[in-house]
Amino acid sequence: MDSLIPFTTSGSLVDCVDRKMLVVLRDGRKLHGVLRSYDQFANLVLEDTVERIYHGKAFAEHWHGLFLIRGENVVLLGEIDLDQEDDIPLQQVDYSVLDPYHRRDIANKKGREDFKSKVLYEQKGFCKEGGEGDGY
Repeated sequence: MDSLIPFTTSGSLVDCVDRKMLVVLRDGRKLHGVLRSYDQFANLVLEDTVERIYHGKAFAEHWHGLFLIRGENVVLLGEIDLDQEDDIPLQQVDYSVLDPYHRRDIANKKGREDFKSKVLYEQKGFCKEGGEGDGY
């Protein structure tokens, strides 16, 4: 019976070591890097890490190098297909060009979330507890 239960612990990451991975964090950041290590709490160590931001049909990368990620902040972890990575239909631009647009998008999203929280509190009786990232 136990053999029918999928292997969903951090031990299932063993096949991902030394592979290029995409990690999406609770705060929305998207990191690309080579997974070098992990532990029982799904804390991750990424090497050659870049943070990628998007706006419209453009993207930019900011170099971080070695990156330690606390497991509770990981929303999604996926392997990057190296054969298809270069075929993305987006134009790479300098980070300084895209950063103001990205920051504006983040501020707009926060404004929408604050408005939604206010409506849910005032009209539907939801509580105001929780903070950023508690939705995961």
